[in-house]
Amino acid sequence: MSGTELRLLAGAEAPTALLAEVRTLLDEAFRGSFSDDDWAHALGGRHVVVLDDGAVVAHAAVVPRAIDVAGRPLRTGYVEAVASRPDRQGEGLGSAAMAAVAGLVRAEHEMGALSSSSWGFYARLGWERWQGPTYVRSGARTVRTEDEDDGVMVLRFGPSAGVDLSAPISCESRPGDDW
Repeated sequence: MSGTELRLLAGAEAPTALLAEVRTLLDEAFRGSFSDDDWAHALGGRHVVVLDDGAVVAHAAVVPRAIDVAGRPLRTGYVEAVASRPDRQGEGLGSAAMAAVAGLVRAEHEMGALSSSSWGFYARLGWERWQGPTYVRSGARTVRTEDEDDGVMVLRFGPSAGVDLSAPISCESRPGDDW
């Protein structure tokens, strides 16, 4: 990773051209399955961008979300849009972005959360798979999301260190994927 630069940017201060380059990276890394809703989910928080010779080679975003665990609301840093350029995967770029994400989550939130099927990547960085049932809240209505049960991971620390991984967890509904 020598010669790389890591930038932490609030969404509002991220240059439009840089965000366009990030979106291109995400489209390539997710092989066309990164939707406009997925992109919208990555905006409105903080971006971690890894650059090499000025080109975006990895990205991760942290956005604030209200996640409830067993009815207890936790200010959560929700991780979105994590990817490395396909030809640069395996070089530690995504791990570097996620290390910076963990720092942001710990500094600004009570817990971290994300949804992924790449459990091994996140587990080696300290993230834990959620063992309890998942739900989505929409106003006063709560809906079970069994298909998400295996995908949610959390980063517990400080205020969330004692959170029971087998308790029910819920998030607010949103366009596209809720989790």
